[in-house]
Amino acid sequence: MSNHDYETITRRTLLGTLGVLGAAAVAGVAAVGAPRPATAQQQFGQQENVQDALKRLFGTRPIKDGGALVKLDIPLIAENGAVVPVNVEVQSPMTPQSYVKGIYVIADKNRIPVVTYVALTPEAGQAFVGENIRLGETTDVRAIVEQSDGTLLAVKREVKVTVGGCGG
Repeated sequence: MSNHDYETITRRTLLGTLGVLGAAAVAGVAAVGAPRPATAQQQFGQQENVQDALKRLFGTRPIKDGGALVKLDIPLIAENGAVVPVNVEVQSPMTPQSYVKGIYVIADKNRIPVVTYVALTPEAGQAFVGENIRLGETTDVRAIVEQSDGTLLAVKREVKVTVGGCGG
């Protein structure tokens, strides 16, 4: 053995220290995981009609026709409303001066109409979202694009939801 001065730790000291650290970790998790009071209104996941959702999200800002810039790719007939593929692509520059800030997908007749929101930054490089959504019944599906200057662009398409692909 060398002549170094090492402080020895007994098993009792080690277990006591680990116990204190474990208790602190549990207390920290309990504080972080504790439910918070609902002081702020949730932005998504609310049961409301589509007009209330649009007013809550966008206030009185005008929503312009985005048919020239926004492409909503969704089937006209959804054989299974539980899994409906939707793609939204926006032909817009993604520069720090002008970019797509967010893309909303809204299903008018769903109990919870705001089914998807994707926040984007210029670093995204392309304004695109692809996802599967759930539709409870035949409804209009809207893609609403919010640009960095606050401009809102929208396109919509009716999607017929069938049971087992038998029309409806």
